[in-house]
Amino acid sequence: MSGADGQQRYEADVVVIGGGPAGAWAAISARARGASVILADKGFCGTSGATAPSGTGLWYVPPDPAQREHARFGRYAMGGHLAEHVWMERVLEQTWQNAHQLAEWGYPFPEDASGVAQRTSLQGPEYMRLLRKQVKSAGARILDHSPVLELLVDDTGHVAGVRGLHSDTQESWVARAGAVIIATGGCAFLSRALGCNVLTGDGLLMAAEVGAELSGMEFSNAYGLGAAISSVTKSLFYNWATFYYEDGTPVPGAGSSRGRGVIAETLRTQPVYACVDKADEQTQTWMRGAQPNFFLPFDRLGLDPFTQRFKVALRLEGTVRGTGGLRLVDESCATGVPGLYAAGDAATRELICGGFTGGGSHNAAWACSSGFWAGAGAADFSHQHRASTRRPLLHAGTVGLNTTGLRRWDAEQVIREVQAEVWPTERNWTRRADLLEESLIRLDALWARLGQSAPAEGGRATVRAREAAAMLATSRWMYRSALARKESRGMARRQEYREADAAQRHRLLSGGLDEVWTRPEAVREAVQVELPGQTQGAAHDALQSQGVARAIA
Repeated sequence: MSGADGQQRYEADVVVIGGGPAGAWAAISARARGASVILADKGFCGTSGATAPSGTGLWYVPPDPAQREHARFGRYAMGGHLAEHVWMERVLEQTWQNAHQLAEWGYPFPEDASGVAQRTSLQGPEYMRLLRKQVKSAGARILDHSPVLELLVDDTGHVAGVRGLHSDTQESWVARAGAVIIATGGCAFLSRALGCNVLTGDGLLMAAEVGAELSGMEFSNAYGLGAAISSVTKSLFYNWATFYYEDGTPVPGAGSSRGRGVIAETLRTQPVYACVDKADEQTQTWMRGAQPNFFLPFDRLGLDPFTQRFKVALRLEGTVRGTGGLRLVDESCATGVPGLYAAGDAATRELICGGFTGGGSHNAAWACSSGFWAGAGAADFSHQHRASTRRPLLHAGTVGLNTTGLRRWDAEQVIREVQAEVWPTERNWTRRADLLEESLIRLDALWARLGQSAPAEGGRATVRAREAAAMLATSRWMYRSALARKESRGMARRQEYREADAAQRHRLLSGGLDEVWTRPEAVREAVQVELPGQTQGAAHDALQSQGVARAIA
């Protein structure tokens, strides 16, 4: 219904911001706990975001102790020994359960020659179409093309709703809620990587505005490799490629384990070409079936990537393939701000990946698991605080929403200025203190200027202003954290400190808006964890009875 101020008004126990896999699982899980749910997506739930247009691996490992142990240690050292085994085990078990639930819902997992279902990968279009269907079947309300602009709080500081915009009608809307889940994905700085046009760090900014902390923001310099003519940065197929200089001679080391760095260094002075010339005919057939969108740009141009060379590019994917995000304070994926939860790429993945991840696999497992836990946690919180849900709502949004300044600022110009600091590999692939400090001087000054000025008013201009502000805030957290980590660990590489320092085996928390801060946090050693407020058996009964995969303590 519409209020006296003309805003469309909604009410629910839980509001989920973001319609990717984490948001969809959160909505399904919250409904299974008996909560009323609104899911608001900037795009169209089921087609927007990084998962929807692509295939993705899934960290799916049978419950065999030896296989699970091998899976936990697979990337532990690569991530700088910052992951926690108890969280990895939780995710492995929840992903196992959720994959079986997908099969029961009808996801078409392929079978091997023996008829055994292969559940180690998902096709984005089918996966997200199925999740949208299940969100609706569960009884959640979906608001498509309805970007959230800010969180709303009550006079005690509890997050108690959101305010957004319906893009099609340009009508403002408000939703009152007992709890809110941030599932807005990571920040790829509008680098034109496939599916990342909606991933601008909005949720990180909104959460920081109410006092949430971040973790691992130094692990944000992930670049996706792809053809220069394409937005597809799924790089598996380049394992069968040879990389060349313009004159046709191979680039030494470009196909090795350190190849991404070699390519980054070479691209600073000259183009690099690739040809997927190591794939035999059978592999080529498999590739076209596994990732058809990889080939679309080539087919449109009549270019055969298996026999003809093409230019490659590196596109910054930031925290989408990095591991930084909102800090979680317990197993329900709470952020520490009452009533606020986080899931998927918006939440730190250090708990299972440490300082290194990549595309798919762990990310996909984290999305479905953390989304599931956040939905249950938010539903329980909402049920426990029903008496406080009638308090007046207060605005929490800051930069991009204020209209008190005399001067106006151009969101597109702000975006270009941020990209100039974070896109170049010479600044962000392997970092150096003087370049980080130079960038921070400019980025901090830009933030101060925005805080004293007003953006263009109304509608889509306000959405864009908030995206610009979110990208700017994200860049400052990640560079301040990168400066504080005086070593190389995971994907955080420093030119002055080429090795890991045993004394710095800790996480780096960050936060703040006008003044960005960082501080270390110890990595917890293995402890037993349970879903708050319930025994494992009670959690199993509550969720399994409603046909949804159980929460794993």
